[in-house]
Amino acid sequence: MKTALMWFCLIVISLLSLFPFYIMIVMGTHYSEDLFKGIPILPGSYLGENLKTVLQADFIKVYGNSLIVSVVSVVLATFTSTLIGYAVAKFQFRGRKLLQTFVIITMMVPTQVGLIGYIIEMRHLGVGNTLWPVILVWAAFPFGAFFMIQFMRDSIPNDLLECARIDGCSEPGIFVRIVLPIMKPGLATLATLVFLWSWNNYLLPLVTINKSEWYTLPIFISNLGIVHRTDYAARMTALTMTTIPVLILFILGSKTFMKGLTAGAVKG
Repeated sequence: MKTALMWFCLIVISLLSLFPFYIMIVMGTHYSEDLFKGIPILPGSYLGENLKTVLQADFIKVYGNSLIVSVVSVVLATFTSTLIGYAVAKFQFRGRKLLQTFVIITMMVPTQVGLIGYIIEMRHLGVGNTLWPVILVWAAFPFGAFFMIQFMRDSIPNDLLECARIDGCSEPGIFVRIVLPIMKPGLATLATLVFLWSWNNYLLPLVTINKSEWYTLPIFISNLGIVHRTDYAARMTALTMTTIPVLILFILGSKTFMKGLTAGAVKG
């Protein structure tokens, strides 16, 4: 009875969680004005027209822009965060505690506080109104650095690194051959989070990109429609297509993602 009750509760919770996603898919199959009559439960017959509206608005190019931004952001954020985490967690040097405190303080500062300064900086660098401002912001990712510091401190024994040094392994060799393989769950977790946040980022592209050729998906969807009419049904169709990479990412990496989140939570 306990097992049956547990499965029943899990099924109910899963259905409740998936219901908004189902409604989003169904709304994308209806005519836009029909959505104001009530929440549709059954699919409609207007999916083809909504897809046509989305694709004619240069959706494929915008989709590619978002993929480029998210993939490059993941590589950049994981690279810099891993190096910072390894240095702070496993090396003793002057200013180490100060650096860690600085990372924590910058993590607490809202992004909007430095937004104007960041925009001015990007314009002075000559990369304004391109995809670079949306990507380069991940080069200094306080949460990623803090996450890697904590993960490496709990997951990588100092004795293991000392043994490698005694055996004559160089510091880059230790990092590549020993640290990175142990860090796979942490890297997968950070990569998933950065991809998700970069993929859904709305504010930064809104204030840094003015040309439609460089739009990312959140900006594209918010502008989808014509001059005198907002096509909400087409937006729902675009949103459904937008969630596909995120779903695939979580399906393929859910085990590694959960392992990375819980690493260090239980110590023997």
